[in-house]
Amino acid sequence: MALYRFEERIPTVASSAYVSDSARVIGDVVIGEECYIGHGAILRGDYGSIRIGPGTAIEENAVVHIEPNGLSTIGERVTIGHGAMVHCNVIADYAVIGMGAVICYDVEIGTWCIIGEGSVVPNGQHIPPGKMVIGVPAKIVGDVQQKHKDFWIYGKQLYVDLAKKYRREFKRIETKG
Repeated sequence: MALYRFEERIPTVASSAYVSDSARVIGDVVIGEECYIGHGAILRGDYGSIRIGPGTAIEENAVVHIEPNGLSTIGERVTIGHGAMVHCNVIADYAVIGMGAVICYDVEIGTWCIIGEGSVVPNGQHIPPGKMVIGVPAKIVGDVQQKHKDFWIYGKQLYVDLAKKYRREFKRIETKG
């Protein structure tokens, strides 16, 4: 696990969370129980603070950062897809941020929102709970249905289970040259 102190800011990681050794967790970052922080992810609490709720997955190469003295709160069982860029204030419980999405400053994403892959949510947008959002710039295109929730409950559990498996089974193999 690659944890870095920055000035007086020190990360805190729950014992049941998995943080890849190639991820970078810097400064004032708190990672909750059963979280999965994927390979190459960067969580920068160097001049702001980041709070990540239990069971959240921040997938490979995603970046989470916040403005000076800001607080980014990522709720329970949130999924942040591969390569997403997140600079927002709030991502509420069970939200999904698609692969490659960009979530800008002063954005709030409601509970059970789904932000489509590659979407750009501009500065200052507040997305109400249960909305599907896509595009550049992102626009609300509909409501999250029960079938979407069912799929994502399954997907979110996969990452909670993966965090457990990685903590037990992920081992570096030394090769002989």
